[in-house]
Amino acid sequence: MPGSPLGNPAWTALDGPHSAFAERKGRVLRYPVEISPFLAVPDDPDPAVWQDIADLVAPATTATVVGGVDLPLPAGWTLFAETPAVQMKAEAHPVPPEAASGSADPANEVTRLTVDDVPEMLDLAARTRPGPFRPRTIELGTYLGIHRDGTLAAMAGERLHPPGWTEISAVCTDPAFQGQGLAARLVREVMAEIRTRGERPFLHAATANVGAIRLYERLGFRFSRAVRFSTYRVPEG
Repeated sequence: MPGSPLGNPAWTALDGPHSAFAERKGRVLRYPVEISPFLAVPDDPDPAVWQDIADLVAPATTATVVGGVDLPLPAGWTLFAETPAVQMKAEAHPVPPEAASGSADPANEVTRLTVDDVPEMLDLAARTRPGPFRPRTIELGTYLGIHRDGTLAAMAGERLHPPGWTEISAVCTDPAFQGQGLAARLVREVMAEIRTRGERPFLHAATANVGAIRLYERLGFRFSRAVRFSTYRVPEG
């Protein structure tokens, strides 16, 4: 997707709307570690990016690059993990609620989450593993939740923010409340908020997460391209 903000979304976010968060070394950008583990490299990396990555992270730790680095690994580096995923874009026109999974919010259960909710958000993310969620991830955008029986039952929010687009992320539901359409309701609410800013929603889903991909398709998302999240182990100094 040459020339598109979604072709390298972590880079275009950190070099654009999320520049206030960006930590930079040479030609590598990253989010603060308490916000996200993601680093970004330009579309035309050269071997010097490996040293730039090493300078941004602690020795003998890992660094996750959205899209990976299409260069040979230097001596001492290892590919620690790689997650194949799909990038999906919302259709230009919203899907009518009756055509989507789940229902509207007749009971006004959907609430805007705040820093006071972060401990519960971290706990829910740790148990359901929707992707990286850290103590300051909430600073990246709007996060919405549904509480049931005094506990956070489900949440969804915003992560990467390339120009003109906002990524929906951290979509998860407590196993005790699954099957009630909570995730669909929250995703649709986040989509609506993104569109009120004149932007379009997109998201990433692990290729193996077939159930989530089907849900997103019902909500109006369509396959854009295959991507990968590559985690490298940085050698000891």
